Amino acid sequence: ATISCNLPCPKQKTMKLACSFLALALSAASSNAFSASPASLGVSQKLAAYPSALHMSAVAGETATSASAAKSSNPGDRDILVRAARGEEVERTPVWLMRQAGRYMTAFREYSNKYPFRQRSETPDFAVELSLQCHRAYGMDGIIMFSDILTPLPTLGIDFDVIKGTGPVISTEVLTEEDVAKLGDTDNINFDDKLPFIREILGRLSKEAEDANTSLIGFVGAPFTLASYTIEGKSSKACLTTKKMMMADEAGDSKAMSHFLDKLATMIGNYGIHQIECGAQVIQVFESWAHQLSPTGFEKFAKPAAQKAIKIMKEAHPDVPVIYFANGGSSYLELQKDMGADMIAVDWSVDMEVARKTLGEDVPISGNLDPTVLFGPKEQIEQAVRDCIDKAGGPGKHLLNLGHGVMQGTPEEAVGWLVDECKRYKGKDA
Repeated sequence: ATISCNLPCPKQKTMKLACSFLALALSAASSNAFSASPASLGVSQKLAAYPSALHMSAVAGETATSASAAKSSNPGDRDILVRAARGEEVERTPVWLMRQAGRYMTAFREYSNKYPFRQRSETPDFAVELSLQCHRAYGMDGIIMFSDILTPLPTLGIDFDVIKGTGPVISTEVLTEEDVAKLGDTDNINFDDKLPFIREILGRLSKEAEDANTSLIGFVGAPFTLASYTIEGKSSKACLTTKKMMMADEAGDSKAMSHFLDKLATMIGNYGIHQIECGAQVIQVFESWAHQLSPTGFEKFAKPAAQKAIKIMKEAHPDVPVIYFANGGSSYLELQKDMGADMIAVDWSVDMEVARKTLGEDVPISGNLDPTVLFGPKEQIEQAVRDCIDKAGGPGKHLLNLGHGVMQGTPEEAVGWLVDECKRYKGKDA
């Protein structure tokens, strides 16, 4: 049989060698070379069962490093995002975008249409390339690791997969105090052992960021969000099982929710530390399910757990800024002032001027363009960028981002217009 390989690669010899390795790996997989049947294994075990097929299918380092990230010639650009995230006033407004490495890019879809999510995010050659594509094209002020907020869950014995067209699916049941007690020990997780690909991905991206004169961003999911995903087993409109557990916790009938959040907070805090020690210069904490919470629910459950995770990171690395983003949490923005993070990112449902006043001038802020703006004409995009910067206090006074991720179908040139205008804009009086 003929094996064709369509990975982008500048060297035909390397291409042929990689394809030969892939053919050998697939041949071995189809024989009785492996004693375990993939059908009988969990997702994490399936990935581990085929290390050769996963890693030989990428082009041994050539793909990600053959075309480095776009290099900036301004020395201050190397850490402008880091300085802004610490709350410093900087020389211009820096910019990066949530889901900047995403399916809106044709180059990204060449991978996402062929390879499962976990193969892409857990194979260093794939993950590094997918992290760099957007920076090469648009020159944002940071490179963010291509990964997922669910990636560290297997360190606790929670298995998951990301199914195309469905999203995350979690097979491990965590509903009772007994279920929580069965999870792994959070105090002694060896992330290099459990997630060996993270160090290689961030290590290579750290060098790419340095060569490109820009910053490297890591990220984690907040405890409540990871708990909800696990409890519900997948995305949920009502989050009903999670909320029943919260009510049972409040009533004193079961402390499963509190215990689970506490365990997740410790793991997440230590995972953030691991990312920093692997090269990340900024960490963003994603509370992706904040829209499921009332202000009371946030204050009683999500907030203390997120504060604990952030505190663990800050105590270990006080100079590394942490950004907290509660998607859909603008209705209780005032409760986020004391998260312990260096910066608060806000979603697009609140006006930036209102958010700035609610948080106060002493709380650094990030955000918050409506992602659908990128479907408009160039002039509207540029005006939206200028308006957001002005409402945040003017150039250099905040970190520009979308109020959610770049949407699939976004015109690629629109992302470039946004980034260029942000870097160009000098203020209303300039």
